[in-house]
Amino acid sequence: MSLNLLVVGNGGREHALVWKLAQSPSVEHIYVAPGNGGTDSLPNVTNVAIGSSAADFEKLAAFAQEKKIDLVVPGPEQPLVDGISTVFKKIGIPVFGPSAKAAMMEGSKALSKDFMAKHNIPTAAFKNFTDFEAAKAYVQSVSHNVVIKASGIAAGKGVLIPTTKEEAIDALKQVMIVKEFGSAGDEVVVEEFLEGDEISILTLSDGYSYYNLPAAQDHKRIGNGDTGLNTGGMGTYAPAPVATPSLLQQIDDSIIKPSIDGMRRDGFPFVGVLFTGIIITATGPKVLEYNVRFGDPETQSVLPLLTDDTDLAQVFLAAAEGRLDSVEIKTKPNTFATTVVIAAGGYPEEYKKGDEITIDSDIQALVFHAGTKKENGVVYTNGGRVIAATATAGSLEDAVKKAYEGVEKIHFNNKYNRTDIAHRAFRDAAKTEGLTYATAGVSVDNGNLLVENIKAMVKSTKRPGADSDIGGFGGIFDLSAAGYKTDETLLVAATDGVGTKLRIAQILNIHDTVGIDLVAMNVNDLVVQGAEPLLFVDYFAIGKLDINIAANFVKGVADGCKLAGCALVGGETSEMPGMYEPGHYDTNGTAVGAVNRNKVLPLVDQMAVGDVLLGLKSDGVHSNGFSLVRKIIETYGFSYTDVAPWKPESTIGKELLVPTRIYVKQLLRPIQKDLILGLAHITGGGLLENIPRALPKNLSAKVDLKSFEVPEIFKWFGETANVPVHDMLKTFNLGIGMVVILKKENVAEVTKLLEEAGETVYEIGELVARGDDIGTIIENSESLYAN
Repeated sequence: MSLNLLVVGNGGREHALVWKLAQSPSVEHIYVAPGNGGTDSLPNVTNVAIGSSAADFEKLAAFAQEKKIDLVVPGPEQPLVDGISTVFKKIGIPVFGPSAKAAMMEGSKALSKDFMAKHNIPTAAFKNFTDFEAAKAYVQSVSHNVVIKASGIAAGKGVLIPTTKEEAIDALKQVMIVKEFGSAGDEVVVEEFLEGDEISILTLSDGYSYYNLPAAQDHKRIGNGDTGLNTGGMGTYAPAPVATPSLLQQIDDSIIKPSIDGMRRDGFPFVGVLFTGIIITATGPKVLEYNVRFGDPETQSVLPLLTDDTDLAQVFLAAAEGRLDSVEIKTKPNTFATTVVIAAGGYPEEYKKGDEITIDSDIQALVFHAGTKKENGVVYTNGGRVIAATATAGSLEDAVKKAYEGVEKIHFNNKYNRTDIAHRAFRDAAKTEGLTYATAGVSVDNGNLLVENIKAMVKSTKRPGADSDIGGFGGIFDLSAAGYKTDETLLVAATDGVGTKLRIAQILNIHDTVGIDLVAMNVNDLVVQGAEPLLFVDYFAIGKLDINIAANFVKGVADGCKLAGCALVGGETSEMPGMYEPGHYDTNGTAVGAVNRNKVLPLVDQMAVGDVLLGLKSDGVHSNGFSLVRKIIETYGFSYTDVAPWKPESTIGKELLVPTRIYVKQLLRPIQKDLILGLAHITGGGLLENIPRALPKNLSAKVDLKSFEVPEIFKWFGETANVPVHDMLKTFNLGIGMVVILKKENVAEVTKLLEEAGETVYEIGELVARGDDIGTIIENSESLYAN
């Protein structure tokens, strides 16, 4: 029997299908519509210039009748959802693919989740929504993290995995309001985020009988270590070692068989290949999603595992005719396959098309084209995921090695590929091969590399008394070299962190500004005691060390030290697997300064009624009040990437990450001239609680809120959330980052010195006799929200 086949599609999956189908002794010719730059590379294969959309079905049907096609194999999901199977069955041509009704198992994630619930197929807790406000209320009500899924078809990209409630609400906005995935987001599934290894099971089915192909594991993220944006898939390997025989049996019993049986009982028996995405949780395997076609790039890894005598064309035809149990399907024993996808630089965002592709003649790997086109015999890039190299071997290590050898023999401008395909399998192998500090998740080598990367930054903070050449966890400072007489000098220390402002930096992937914050929070607390900051040490803790994040953070610390005039002499970078979620880290800093024992501030015994309060302008929110800030953003449905209502040329997140202003060098001159009685760093506690810390018990500070300009950012937060004025005053700096207490006769000189140093100075009030134990009296507080 000689078969003529029509394969519909133009991706890497279709090239792999054509490659295997072309090996069938029963196949006479294969037509691919529309195909790509590699699908017609075999002698019995021809590309056909007809698309695969619903608008092309009539042309495809006429072509199939003309060429006497015996079997149609649709590749992508959209033609199946659009009813391509019905079109060909009406003209008597078998189709290896599900009906339009069965294809809705992928076409509607909401429908598929309801199906799982009906048939007791294990899956994550979920709820379906067509209304944004209802979905938002549900997200805010649940205690677990969620996954947001566009219910319709979104080219494999309609799944968003937020890490916070604000990110989840932003994801709902993107899907349901902004329509990032078009009509696919008319309905969303909000489901519980599950943790564990993911595997894909491709099941060949005729609606009754079925056969599971080897379990594959995909790599969706663009970056090594499963970081960065989601893609259509950057590589796969199969069989996945995590899918043990006992686990596969459990999956078959609790998931695959109930799925095939359930579809038949519900009136849409599944014909074709059912792709089941499964996550292996602590309580057992659960379904993430169904797809109704071969996966891409899973197909490129799974099909090479079929034995040479498995006639895939006959298998597909038997399934289409309801007799899958009449053919034999076999896989190669003790064989592994690995596929590495090579993408265009910039993918999955903007990327270039039209670059020539060349492949070395001595390549040993299989090559599957995806985003390519052929013109005059030359192959060019024509998509994001361009081409893939696949290799098989007797061990996974060898299969990976051979696949990457193949990658090196494929050339085009600005190509990109991950270099860690199968890293999870090697991680699991370490469990049985003996554990090391590295396999426990701690890389001493990466730590050493970080030190090398930051040495220049640290060196730039050098000052007399410290050489700032790091290599240890602490440092030495020579007081005499810095001009201090040890018998007259007191050392002053401060330690602090950045607080929940860190989480915004982590969400936005902006890390250098919080390094400045860390220094500022410490050195500003030193200068209020009249001390000059001399040295600084930092602490940075993360679950898995990312050298770029750590280096950017330390760059900010070094920048802060330069602004403060202190030396960064050491620190600790702690990699602690399991302590922090991916993307999370924490930090702390300690600053040490020196002050003459006779000049320690505040000079409370010299303060009197009538002394003046000067306010130094802040650069923004600084590093206090962020628990309230984040609560407002989360509660009122804003995102850190939203345009800042008070500053349309910027975003909310960028404005919040403006670092804390460092006042040290500016204040040291008037301090050294004995012109200042006391200082108050306005941090947690705001204007109400910080100024009294610098005052004697018999005096209060009277501050006129109209004497300085309250930045719009504070007014917006207060008015948006209807925050009481008293809470604003004890939470935020409201535009004043440092308060100077001084005699009236020194106001002009100190103001001049500070303005020459670049400060904006306001005369904001005075000291008065304390009554009723009130430390700070605020005048004109009603003006805060006045227009």
